[in-house]
Amino acid sequence: MPQTSRRRRLLRRLLRVGVVLLAVVAVTLVAVWGLQRYVIYFPDRSPVPPAAEVLPGARDVTAVTSDGLELGAWLVPAEASADRDLAVLFAHGNGGNREGRADVGRRLSERGFTVLLMDYRGYGGNPGTPSEEGLAQDALAMSDLLEREGFPPDRVVYVGESLGTGVVARLAEERPPRAMLLRSPFTDLVDVGRAQYPILPVGALLRDRFDVLSRITETTVPVTVVRAEEDFIVPSELSARVAAAAPTLVEEVVLPGVGHNDPAMTGPPLVDAVVRLVEATQRDGRVGVSGRGRP
Repeated sequence: MPQTSRRRRLLRRLLRVGVVLLAVVAVTLVAVWGLQRYVIYFPDRSPVPPAAEVLPGARDVTAVTSDGLELGAWLVPAEASADRDLAVLFAHGNGGNREGRADVGRRLSERGFTVLLMDYRGYGGNPGTPSEEGLAQDALAMSDLLEREGFPPDRVVYVGESLGTGVVARLAEERPPRAMLLRSPFTDLVDVGRAQYPILPVGALLRDRFDVLSRITETTVPVTVVRAEEDFIVPSELSARVAAAAPTLVEEVVLPGVGHNDPAMTGPPLVDAVVRLVEATQRDGRVGVSGRGRP
């Protein structure tokens, strides 16, 4: 009898420990579910200065979304001596705001592009809270704005970086552009989450998925992929899979020894790739060159 009693006490203890562990796991999963957008989006919400103070000649513009938000953006004119009569819609990643993309806007302007540096809802003093559906509405509103400025989608190059690749890949489905450059694209956000949080059931929990791969496999738009060889935020192999799946791939640019947020990722290598992409679309009307190389 004493041995039986000890076994019962041990089983009761084990049962209590199991219940506590299950409760901890449940609370953790509920917290992850509720707070996941704080992990995905890192907006700098502070208001940005007037565009002309940062980029001479640029101006502040406003896009109105289908759900009634007024979103600020910067429109940077092309340098007159190099004007290509084309625009770039630049969709940044999940952090910061448009002020942090001023340098890439200036470089693209110098190469002859009018540039719209968009900001999402909740970024750069804009109202609203970011989500996948919200950012899709924001991109459509920015496309409307460019059309009012004289740049319909067939005279626009979409450039997306990191999370922005999911934004422009979705926009391209509804409004196919002249061409599209994806900087540090991922297959979908679930794969990025699994790489960063391997112990969590990301596939079951994630609400905002930004499925780039399935959209790229169906695109008819000329595509360039730029990826960093030492990218530990969006694993470089995910970007390589996107490039391999693009039926109209013009170029895959691999930057050796470069990380996700290194200056080269928004510097001359990126701008040069935009120029080559546009020039590829102008040669005999052909796309899908599948050039793969390192600058």
